[in-house]
Amino acid sequence: MSRSGLSRRSLLAGAAAAAGAVVVGWDTSARAWAAEPGADVAELPALDGSVTLQGAGLERFSGDFGHLVAQAPRAVLRPGSVRDVQQVVAFASRHRIPVAVNGQSGDAAQVGEAGLESHSSYGQANARGGIAIDARGLSAVVSVRPGRAVVEAGATWAQVVEAGLAQGWVPPCLTDYLHLSVGGTLSVGGIGGGVQRFGLQADRVLELEVVTGTGELLTASPGRNRELFEAVLAGGGQAGIIVRATLALVPVRERAHVFSLYYDDLDAYLADQEKVMAEGRFDLQVGDVERSADGSRWRYKAELVAFADAGQAVEREALLAGLRPAAGGVSVVEQSWREYAFRVDAFAGYLRAAGFWGLPKPWLSVFLPASTAGVFMAEAAALLGPADLGAGLLLFYPYLRERVKAPLAVLPQGAVGWHFDLLAFPGPGADTAAMLERNRRLYDRAVELGGKRYLIGAVPGMTGADWRRHYGGLWERVVRAKLRFDPAGILAPGQGIHTA
Repeated sequence: MSRSGLSRRSLLAGAAAAAGAVVVGWDTSARAWAAEPGADVAELPALDGSVTLQGAGLERFSGDFGHLVAQAPRAVLRPGSVRDVQQVVAFASRHRIPVAVNGQSGDAAQVGEAGLESHSSYGQANARGGIAIDARGLSAVVSVRPGRAVVEAGATWAQVVEAGLAQGWVPPCLTDYLHLSVGGTLSVGGIGGGVQRFGLQADRVLELEVVTGTGELLTASPGRNRELFEAVLAGGGQAGIIVRATLALVPVRERAHVFSLYYDDLDAYLADQEKVMAEGRFDLQVGDVERSADGSRWRYKAELVAFADAGQAVEREALLAGLRPAAGGVSVVEQSWREYAFRVDAFAGYLRAAGFWGLPKPWLSVFLPASTAGVFMAEAAALLGPADLGAGLLLFYPYLRERVKAPLAVLPQGAVGWHFDLLAFPGPGADTAAMLERNRRLYDRAVELGGKRYLIGAVPGMTGADWRRHYGGLWERVVRAKLRFDPAGILAPGQGIHTA
C-alpha cells in the first residue's frame, strides 16, 4: 500500500529544515521531538507518507469549524497508506501521545486545499497537543457497484455521491452538507433527512476496516469483530480509527419534488410532522425554525421530499391530505436528485462570502422524546432571538427510534423522537461565551426532559458524571471497549468522554 519510496529521514528533513536539523524521534524523558539520537529517543518508524513537525502545517490543525477551541498538535501525519496510520498509532500508544483524526473536510474546489478544516464544532477532533492525522491522505472512493461502495475514510460524502451517481446508486441517508468526511460522520452517527426510513449513516455500513488504539488493523462487521464494529460507529473515535468503509447504496430516483409547509402553530407542526412520518408519505423529511417575515416571531417549516423517476408525477393532493399548514403556507419545487443533494452548497458560498464561515459557531444538537419535544421547543423559542441564530439554521424534525440500530447512537426513550439542531452562524462581535453558557442551560433542560446530546455540539463543562448519565446503561460497555481497543487511552481526547 506504499505510495512513496521516501525514507523516514528524508520525509522529516523537509519539516525540520528551518531548524537546521532532522527530527529523528520522540524524547521519552522530555516528552518532545528530538533532533538527535540518544538513549531516551525513540525513533519514528519508516513511513510511506509524511510528518509535519512545525510551522504552518500544524496551524491548520489547531482549530476547527467551530473556532471555539484551539490547540496546535505537536505533529501532523499525512498518511500515504493504512500502514502509516498503524505505525504512528502504535508508536503513539507506546509513548502515550494523544492521536486524533482530522477530516480536513470542505469544498476544496471552492476554498482550495489550504481552506479545508475539521468540521467539529468544539474541539472534538483536536489532538490536544499530540498527533493529528490528516484524513485527506486516505480519501479515495475505491469502488462503486450495485448496492455498495467501498471508500477510504477521508473521502467526503460529496465524492461518494458523485461516484455513485455515475453508476446510478447513492447513499440513502445523507447529511445536509455533503463536504464532510465519511469517517468523521460515521464516528458520530451522521443524521439527515433519510433517518425516518434508513436510520443514521452509521446504520448503513456493511463493513469497516479499523486501526485500533494499539495500531492493529481489523476488519469489523456485524458478523466479524462485532464488538469493535459497534464500538466505532457513533462511538466518537474512542475505540478505533476508521480507515475504510463499505457503505450500502440504493438506486437513485432522478427527480426530487420538494414540499415546503409553513406553520405558525407549534402543535400543528408537531402533529403534522409525526403524521407524515408514521404514514411514510415522503422519502425525506426535515424541518427548521425560521423568523417570520416581519421578524416578530418564529415560524416552523416542514421540508418534505418525494422522489420520482423522470417524467413521473407525484400525487400532490394525496401527499398533503389532512395537513394543517398556515394559510398560503405551501410551496412545491421540482429539481433533480443531485440539485437537492447539493442544495446547501449555495448557502455555504454565501456564508463564506459574507464572512460568517470563519467566525465562532456555538452549535447545539440534542435529541428529545416526542412527549417533551414541544415543551423544549417552546422554551427554546422564548429564549432564542435573531442574534442567537445569526445567519444560521435551527433544524427541528422527528425520527423513528427503531430505525437507528447503532448501539452507541444514544437516543431518548420512546418510539418517536425529535432532533433539535441549532446551527448558529452569529455575526461579528457576538458574545460566544454567553452563547456557550446558553447551550449548557439548554442541554441541562433537555436532559431534565429525557433528552440526549448529539456528539457534534458545543456543550461546555461536560463532566464524568454528565457522560455516565448520557450513556446510562451503556456506560460500562463504553468503558470496556475503550480499555480493550485503546488501552493507553490515546484516541480522540477532544471528545472528553474518558478524560472529563
